[in-house]
This record gives sequence, C-alpha cells and structure tokens, in this order.
Amino acid sequence: MATPPSRSAILGLYSSTLRTARSFSSYNFREYFLQRTKDTFRAIQAESDPARVRGMYGEAVKELTVLRRSAIVNQLYGGWKLAVENQAQRGAGEFKTRGDN
Repeated sequence: MATPPSRSAILGLYSSTLRTARSFSSYNFREYFLQRTKDTFRAIQAESDPARVRGMYGEAVKELTVLRRSAIVNQLYGGWKLAVENQAQRGAGEFKTRGDN
C-alpha cells in the first residue's frame, strides 16, 4: 500500500499549479484556473482518507501537465486585453469620464 503524498509535495504542487494558472495571458482563463486550483486544493485539504488524498493528488498532477500545455498555447495565441484588465493596471484613483474620450 502506497503512502499518501507529504504536505510539502502537496504544497509544491499547489504553488506550481498557481504559477501556471497565473501565466495565462487571457483574463478569463487565468481567473477561472486560479479559482479552480484553489477549490481543488481546499478539497484535498479537507479530505481525511489517505487513499482519496492519493487519488486527488494524482489527478491534480495530471491536470497540471494539461494546464501547462494549455498555458503555452494561450500565450502564443492570446488575444486583446479586456477592459477589466486595463482598469486594474490604471489604479483605483483614476476614473475616466465621458469627456475624456
């Protein structure tokens, strides 16, 4: 019987997955994968059965490989920035009014 993954292995996988999710150039994909990663690892953290933790960890490793390939493709063929991203870069103090166009 195999042992469940260590805490450091799970945290390493979590940080790798977050880093990969942040590398998406598309805002919607980036935000979706960040939230999905957090939800997945919260579920792993809440699980107490070692066999289920092992299975969930294995699935997360497989998802990371797919996510890395998807992030590369997204970076190659990324589109325009959205208005939401432009507002975040400008800062909270700057607001455009109709006369600024």
